[in-house]
Order: sequence, then C-alpha cells, then structure tokens
Amino acid sequence: MIDFLNALVLFSNFVLIPGIAYGSQLALGALGITLVYGILRFGNFAHGDTMAFGTMTVVLITWYLQSIGVGFGPLPTALLALPFGIALTALFLILSDKLVYKHYREVKAPPIRMVMASVGVMFVMNGVVRFIIGPNDQNFMDGERFILKARAFKNATGLNEGLAIKSSQLLTVVIAIILVSALFWFLNRTRTGKSMRAFSDNEDLALLSGISPQRVVLVTWILVGALATVAGVLYGLDKSFKPFTYFQLLLPMFAAAIVGGVGHPVGAIVGGFVIAFSEVTITYAYKKFLTYLLPSDYAPDGLTQLLSTDYKFAVSFIILVVVLLVKPTGLLRGKVI
Repeated sequence: MIDFLNALVLFSNFVLIPGIAYGSQLALGALGITLVYGILRFGNFAHGDTMAFGTMTVVLITWYLQSIGVGFGPLPTALLALPFGIALTALFLILSDKLVYKHYREVKAPPIRMVMASVGVMFVMNGVVRFIIGPNDQNFMDGERFILKARAFKNATGLNEGLAIKSSQLLTVVIAIILVSALFWFLNRTRTGKSMRAFSDNEDLALLSGISPQRVVLVTWILVGALATVAGVLYGLDKSFKPFTYFQLLLPMFAAAIVGGVGHPVGAIVGGFVIAFSEVTITYAYKKFLTYLLPSDYAPDGLTQLLSTDYKFAVSFIILVVVLLVKPTGLLRGKVI
C-alpha cells in the first residue's frame, strides 16, 4: 500500500498536476484561436507571438513595480501588471487589424490571404518582442513559490515521495476557471456576446439584423488580447518567459483547437487538456513509477520513456494529423477546415 501511495504521489507530481496546469494554459490559448477562426474566419498564426507580446508588457511593468517596492504579498506582482498588459496587447491587436486585416475583409479576400497576412504580423511581433526584451529567459515570478512543499509533505505523511504544488499551478487553474466562466457568460448572456455568436453563425443574416461588424471585430480582438495575455503570463509564471517558446506553443494550441473542434469554444478547452496530457504522459520517464508498482525482479532498467521531452511537440503534430485525417470536424464537431 505504501508503494502504491508513493507511486500515486510521484505520478501527481510529474504528470497529473503539471498536466492540469499546462492544459489550462493551452485551453486559454486555443480559445483565442477559436474566437478568431469562428468570428473573423481565418487561422491566426500570430497568436503565439501575441502571447509573447502580452507577456513581455506584463514582465516590463512587473519589473517597474518591483523596482519601486510595489508587491502583492504572497501572490506574484505580475497579477497587478496583468490589466495593463491586457490593455496594451488589445491596442496592438486593434492597430494590427486597422493596418492589415481590415483591408482583406473589405475586399472579401479568401481566408488563405488572411492566414498569410497573420504570418507577416507574427514576424513583426516576434521582432518587436526580441528587440525590446531580448531572446533570453526572463524570470519574473515573485511571492510564495510553493503552496505545498515536498519536504513538508514527506514529514507529514512519512512517504518517500513528497507532493509539491507550485503557487503558479494553482493560480493557473483558478484564473483559467474564472476567465472561461466569464467568457461563456459574456457570449451567452450579453447582447454583444449574442451578436458575436450570430455573426459567427451567419454573417449576412447578422448584418441584415442590424449587428455592427465593426463592433464585433473590435470586441473580438479585445477578448483575444485578454486570453492571449493571461495564457502567456500564466505559462511564463509556471515556467519562464522566453519569446521563442511562445512561437513553439503555436502548434499545440492549434492542435488543441482543431482536436476539440475549431470554432467550438468548449472544444478548445477539451482539446487543450487532450494535448497537454498526451504530451506529458508520453514524454514522462516511468522507471521510478513502475519500480514502486512492480516486483523488484521486474523493475525496469531504462527510463521507460516513450519519447524524449525534446520531442514533446511532435506529439501535438501527430495528434493533429490523425484528427485531420479521421475526423476533421474535431471531437465536438467544429467547423470543417
């Protein structure tokens, strides 16, 4: 029984808890991609670098607040800087829309041109972020780092394995739940949210009903800026901030949106957790876990790892390809790509 409990704690430390946190981050990112695809009707390849831009603004404001002695007690100071980061990111997206995407909407350009335009915006945003803050890792986490420490858990339980829960992991889950609940309430209960849903279902009929497309586009970019900034900041607090990492996150976020059903908000959340747990479970080394569960004669000698962590994004790619081949509408029947 003790060995089983040790194995359970070990699994929770390296698979269950990180998977829930990472899944929440991917879900928020995939929701932003889903909103753009469902309402503005194109795949936004600049979304990863939008997360990087939003996180960069929060990091810079956090550093300023720390320099003048402003903190948030046991919580990260970045939470105080988050509203400013959301506002600046939303302004940047609105400006990008005015300068780039608006023209293509007005001339009724095919979606592929919008996608190519988003690739251009992606490179611009990537260059801006790297120019301002640099390409290296930036750590901006402060406050209490752990809610539960491994040593304290060991002393309390007498187990060999200690359960550790980082404050960034709990914050990720709590903030994700609040933000997703607020988004669904907004889309289903407010007049603007219902207008956005109507615009997504049938643009021509929505225009005949008197819905303002300019207002729908404006609110969409504000929501996307908020989702991208929050997702980026939570990922940065949990790991660290590095601009290129957010570019790499584009693949698992797109995979999450497509697996769940692109254009389907609930599907984006489901897809985020499917991708996250797939990556974490396939790249985890099960040697110690199996040593607790198996007789000593059958204990593995190697790492018992299906894939190295260097190839974790390959998991997203494989799942993405399989879903596109087998069920292109996704698990919850989003729009066919």
